[in-house]
Amino acid sequence: MHGLSLSTLATLLGWGTLVGMDLVSVPQMMIARPLVAGSVAGLILGDPEAGLRVGVLMELFALDVLAVGAVRYPDYGPATVAAVLAAVGQRWQVALGPAVAVALLTAAAGGWSMRFIRHANARSIQARSAALSAGESTAIRTLQYLGLARDLARSVLLTTLGLLLARLASPLVGPRLWPMALAAIAVGLAAVLDGALRSAGQGKRLYWLAAGLTAGTLWVLIR
Repeated sequence: MHGLSLSTLATLLGWGTLVGMDLVSVPQMMIARPLVAGSVAGLILGDPEAGLRVGVLMELFALDVLAVGAVRYPDYGPATVAAVLAAVGQRWQVALGPAVAVALLTAAAGGWSMRFIRHANARSIQARSAALSAGESTAIRTLQYLGLARDLARSVLLTTLGLLLARLASPLVGPRLWPMALAAIAVGLAAVLDGALRSAGQGKRLYWLAAGLTAGTLWVLIR
């Protein structure tokens, strides 16, 4: 962490920015998924195991998030990139808890930032309502470019915030924090289970969910 070069930091910031824009803007390649975002961040930082470990855990939190409509949701992509920075070069038992804390704080800030961007986009549309009603292509292009520029700025700022939090959290990591890792894993499993139960409902899908959980548990025990 302390020996992080400027080029590596710039690459990480660029990756986090691209991940942030992928959520709703461009390039829409699913790289905003924590599993992808964390794995690539780990490769950038030279610790792929830490990136994969953090990405898998944060994916549990993100599985129930559907980025659609006006729903307010956390932005786990840049948050995961920042969390990997907090976890690299240290034993996962002591680093995973603080890394997840960094991710959750950053993701929450991301949810607020999305709300701000939506309001700004709505004001831009209202300001150009007459031109839009007249079908002016220039007004449409301007709105698209402004929307992309806002999301770009949002992603840069959010990733920067996450990296700063990771930098502040890194010196605090120590052997006494191992219970945080267990708590983070437990909360992640609880989050994904809650999402699965709500999605399954009360019909046959609930029975299939129970069957899948039973089969998975048996497979783990048999191995």
